[in-house]
Amino acid sequence: MNRIYRPLLLLLACLLAAIPTHAQQGDCGFIQNQDRQAYCRAISGGGSSHCGFIRDSDLQARCRAETGGGSGQCGFIRDHDMQAACRASADRANTSSSSGSSGQCAFIQSPDKQAYCRATSGGGSGQCGFIRDHDMQAACRAKTR
Repeated sequence: MNRIYRPLLLLLACLLAAIPTHAQQGDCGFIQNQDRQAYCRAISGGGSSHCGFIRDSDLQARCRAETGGGSGQCGFIRDHDMQAACRASADRANTSSSSGSSGQCAFIQSPDKQAYCRATSGGGSGQCGFIRDHDMQAACRAKTR
């Protein structure tokens, strides 16, 4: 009996493990802006290969930082708000700690970007509700699931 159920349980475990990744990637499809959509796919499980599809150099640097390149990539970002958000997100993405560097979020002037930063730096998806920009809100929900 045990030999029959073991492969089925293994298959079920694999399917259940794949569900969160697909759910996150699915949220990216609602994003209209192609650069933001590629960024969303990269940070929600697609990896740094998606960063190459981003034309905006600031967003591409942030994408590379958050998908394994580390916060040093954030130094290539010209926009100060994005640079602070990048450092907060990259530090969280590249460490095993569940708490991010949300202190960096305080340096962000834009309310939408600040809420996104708080959400992705350990504040959770509840912070995404404060974002008015629909593309950014979808990306926020995708990243915080």
